[in-house]
Parts: sequence; structure tokens; C-alpha cells
Amino acid sequence: MSSIEETAVALGNPTSEEFRRATEVLGKVGLTQYEARAYIALVARGVGDATTLATAAGIPRTSAYKVLESLAAKGYAQPTGGKPILFRPRPPLDVAESLKGAIQEVFEQLATLHREVAEHGEPQLVYLLSGRDKVVQKIGDLLDQSAHTFILTTPTLAEVRDDLGKRIQHAVKRGIRVTFVTAPLQRVPEGVEYVPRENLLATEVLADGEHALLAAPGLDACGFTDNPILTAHLKQFLEVVLEKGGGAPT
Repeated sequence: MSSIEETAVALGNPTSEEFRRATEVLGKVGLTQYEARAYIALVARGVGDATTLATAAGIPRTSAYKVLESLAAKGYAQPTGGKPILFRPRPPLDVAESLKGAIQEVFEQLATLHREVAEHGEPQLVYLLSGRDKVVQKIGDLLDQSAHTFILTTPTLAEVRDDLGKRIQHAVKRGIRVTFVTAPLQRVPEGVEYVPRENLLATEVLADGEHALLAAPGLDACGFTDNPILTAHLKQFLEVVLEKGGGAPT
């Protein structure tokens, strides 16, 4: 057996160094530890239900089904129906290709932004926050302050939706055009425009085309700004996302 084959086999063992390293890498592209462990176990088994995969991945059985649903929403797994519901992994190389495309798109936008900011010689007025509660609070503040439009793109809609439910309803009642760009098959609050998009990596907010926020996976840190150059580029990027998703640019 070659060294590559031996490493691949070791990936199926939750106590191996290869499993630990793969979990760490998947965490860097937006999966939680439970999601990463579940995806690796799913690949190793080929198919499984929540109970079987909980045991194989070393995660709590009470969390397993929700974790698998989240993997499906993020494009890493597919439910196959039946009782109990079985899940199959999306082929790893297909996932990698999607991630590379999304990352390349983001960094091309950042490279353009970097060049133009340098040419204009304007300071990059980005303010930083750390801590999930502060990040979610800031997203809510931008929503409350919006006068016309609010666009949120996120792979973690459930967390934001549950924390900001009343503020979202209030914004809709005020006549704010609220748009959520998130994974397919998500539950979106009434009155919110919904644009499905797979393989999202980060949470981004654009309020009234003037205030921008970019948060890390997990919402544990963010940067926000009202710098016109920076917000203009995020607006341009989100318009591309909305066009690809079938929504109307704002």
C-alpha cells in the first residue's frame, strides 16, 4: 500500500493525526468542528444516517442530524430520503473545485480593491470587532439604521435569523428592502427577499449601499466601514452574487 493510500485510510480514524489535520483544514473554509468530523466520516463510509455517522465521527448523537442538515445546506452532503434519512457526501474534489472558485472570486475583488485604494491614497477606514455577540449586535445595528436597503449574504443564516428575528420584522415593516443571500432550502423570514447561493464562505452586509461589514466564518470577528471606496467595491461584488443567484441588484 502506498503512503498516499495509507494516509487516506488513516483519515477514517477519528483518533488519527490525519483526521485531526483534515478537521483543522476544513475549519478554515467555514465548517464547524462537528461538521468537519461528520463530512470526513461521511466520505469514509460513503453513506449513513445520523446515528451511524455520529458514532463514526465521534460527535453527540443529539447534534448529528442538525450537523448533517447544515452540511447539506453548505453543499457538502446530499440527503437521499428514506427513514431514517440517509446522507451521501458530495465528492471531495467537486467541493474543492467550488471552494477554489469562490475563494478566487473573492480575492480577485480584494486585489482590485487594493489597487484602487492605493491609487486614491485614501485611508482604509475599517473598524474591527471581535466576539460573536458584538458582531451579531453590529449586524443588527446596521439593520436598524438602514433607510432603504439591507443585503446580507451568509452561510450561517439560522444563527443570524434566530438572533435578529424581531429586528428583521421591524425593518420589513418600516419598508426596508431586506435581501438574504444564503444556502438553498433555508427558512427566510416573511417579507425578506431570498437569493439561494451555494458555497458561501463569509458573512457580508451592505446597508443602503453606504455601510459595509465583512465577518469571519463563525461570526467571531468582523470589520465594518462607511468608506465610500470600500463600500462601493462590496456593492459591486454583491451585485454579481445577486445576478448569479437570480436576484435583482440593489
